[in-house]
Amino acid sequence: MRLQKLSINGAVLIEAEPFSDQRGIFARFFCADELKEVLGDRQIVNVNYSRTAMKGAVRGMHFQYPPKAEMKFVRCIRGSVYDVIVDIRKGSPTFLQWFGAVLSEENMQMFCVPEGFAHGFQALEDGVEMLYLHTEFYSPELEGGLLYNDPVLGIKWPLLPTDVSKRDNHHGTIKKTFIGVAI
Repeated sequence: MRLQKLSINGAVLIEAEPFSDQRGIFARFFCADELKEVLGDRQIVNVNYSRTAMKGAVRGMHFQYPPKAEMKFVRCIRGSVYDVIVDIRKGSPTFLQWFGAVLSEENMQMFCVPEGFAHGFQALEDGVEMLYLHTEFYSPELEGGLLYNDPVLGIKWPLLPTDVSKRDNHHGTIKKTFIGVAI
C-alpha cells in the first residue's frame, strides 16, 4: 500500500498495489502493519457496508462527536463515488477545508478519514457499494452531521444531487453546528 498525505492536515489517500496475472487481480485492502503510521494504536472495531441505488445520490456529511470520534477507512468496492472529507477540528490550520477524490473499484483507492472530520460521498453511477472500517463503535447519541450543500463549505459536487435522505437534508449548517462546540 502507498500512503499519500493530503493537503488537509492528517488526511491520507491510500493506494492499493494490485498483483495481476492471467487469473485476475489480487490486492490487499487493509493491513494494520502497513497502515501503522496512520492507525497508530487504534484498532478496527466495526466494519460497515452501504449500497447506493441511484447515480447522483449524496450521503453525508457524517461524523461522531468526542469522546466517540472515529477514524474511518473508506473504500468504494463497486462502481465509483466522489468522496469528500471536511476538517471540523477547531484550532486546526485546515479547519473547514475539504478535499474530494474519486474512489472506485477500478482505482482501488481508500480514504483514511481521521477523527474530527466529516465524511460523505456522491454516487457517480447506479448501484455503488462502499466498505467502511471504523476505529470506534457507532454511538447514535454522539452522531453529527453537516449540511452537504452548506454555502460556507462550498463543496463542489460533480453532479446535481438526485437523492438525499431526509436526515441528511436536515443537518445543521457550519454556523449552527459549531457555535460553542469544541471538535
